[in-house]
Amino acid sequence: MEGVEKWLGHNAMSDPAGHAAAIAALPSDIGSLNGIIQGLLVHSDWLAAYGLDESLLHTASRTTLPVADRLSDIFARDAQPLDVRRPPARRAMGTCRDFALLLCAVLRSKGMPARLRCGFAAYFGDDWEDHWVCEYWDRRSGLWRLSDPQIDDLLKDRYRIGFDPADVPRRSFVTAGQAWMDCRQGKADPDRFGHGEVTGPWFMKVNLIRDHYVLNGRVTSAWDGWRAAPAARRVVEERETARLDELAAHPERALVEIAPDWLS
Repeated sequence: MEGVEKWLGHNAMSDPAGHAAAIAALPSDIGSLNGIIQGLLVHSDWLAAYGLDESLLHTASRTTLPVADRLSDIFARDAQPLDVRRPPARRAMGTCRDFALLLCAVLRSKGMPARLRCGFAAYFGDDWEDHWVCEYWDRRSGLWRLSDPQIDDLLKDRYRIGFDPADVPRRSFVTAGQAWMDCRQGKADPDRFGHGEVTGPWFMKVNLIRDHYVLNGRVTSAWDGWRAAPAARRVVEERETARLDELAAHPERALVEIAPDWLS
């Protein structure tokens, strides 16, 4: 239980601000909340799967918004209560982190400790895909559990997902630190971890740092701009490994500021 209660409080990214009453009207059940969030957001990488024109995609679609701003955008598109499922064309566009952040905000508002985790999911294909989920404290079991509010019926069918998205098995999602340690110990292949064509130790470092940051209240950072890194900078140098090993083993330690070297 030590340290769990600190995840009850909002930060600037999770605070619903003027939308607190709309959040209060929602149920507390994780599965129900996942379904509600799926009716509010659509992932920017999956527009065509939901019958939307991919030309709608723009750079801002990958920008993780504070929950207060995200809810304002949702209501601007459709003013109905949050538990009314919108058709895809009237949902806000975001990424997996937006799904997870919105669930985290709702759970904190309802007195349930919750936080984001950055890592890799095994349920989007044969390899481990860059992904964000919500981790919440289950008071009955005294355990942190994972919920992925992005996993709706369409994705369940497409990827034959059989587990409950409100309780994602740890074998199906690994935090970035755990993935790093598994690869360092020879238990996993780093080239199977990444985002699309960008795989291997360098991308694992990106997510390792992002998970360390989010466990210190930093939901977004300069590391989100990893696509701008030139190929020559997408390496992990030997001098970095000791620090990365330590962050992997203790991601909740006090924040270690690490600037992306491609910005220097």
